[in-house]
Amino acid sequence: MRKVLALGLFALVSFNAYAQEDNNTDYELRGDEKYGYIIDKNGKKIEGIVRLNGDAIYPWNNQKKVKFISVSDIDKSKKKQKFKTLDTDDIKEYVSIDESNNERHFENIKYTNTKEGFNTATGGLSGNIKAFNNLTKSNQFAEIVKDGKIKVYKLYGYPTTFSAGTSQMIAADAETKRMRENPSYIYSKKGGKIEEFTFAKAKIIIADCSYAKGKMTSGAYTSLKNDEKKRSGLGKLIKSQIDDVTSNILQIVDEVITDYNENCK
Repeated sequence: MRKVLALGLFALVSFNAYAQEDNNTDYELRGDEKYGYIIDKNGKKIEGIVRLNGDAIYPWNNQKKVKFISVSDIDKSKKKQKFKTLDTDDIKEYVSIDESNNERHFENIKYTNTKEGFNTATGGLSGNIKAFNNLTKSNQFAEIVKDGKIKVYKLYGYPTTFSAGTSQMIAADAETKRMRENPSYIYSKKGGKIEEFTFAKAKIIIADCSYAKGKMTSGAYTSLKNDEKKRSGLGKLIKSQIDDVTSNILQIVDEVITDYNENCK
């Protein structure tokens, strides 16, 4: 009986945590409508209205589903249009024009965010649900922040809205805020395996290019500059962890990865 109740509660919590995904299915056409596109499973590009499923509060929802109306399905005689909801089983990628007219490009990748899965800061049932949400999501839409020989993606962890008491509620809210403001960055080099992108990894993945390696060695990349003070034992470990947490990944991407993509074979 306890197991049944626990499963029922788990299902209810999981539903509540993501219930905001399926609203706003009707869409009123704008006069200056800008089209994005999807790439279907056969590699066909289909233009249409692509509406993000998430927003600044729930950015992880963009990684699971997207709303789409193809140009051929638009009926301009009707005031409102019906979206189709597509997920990773339906399409390979999508491009949406957001409310600020920025082009957002998402690609269907296979990656399990074990870092967030095991980072169960809230503990208890809430932490277990958070772990489940992350460790069971492998195919998802990751946003491309840099395309090229080294492709870098932004990926959010999946939180939970469940809490068993005031202390857990505070911890869960803080954890959700952290996940919202601190996405992970992952990369694929020349179509290879997708891995976590870190300060230390950035130095390794550009080392096969003499041009980029030379600039790194000479200290030309300000985003890769390090504190050269000698440390030993625990000090080195702490320094490594701090580097990965505090280094500006986007600055590295803009400076170093852009340089590699433009100048290296």
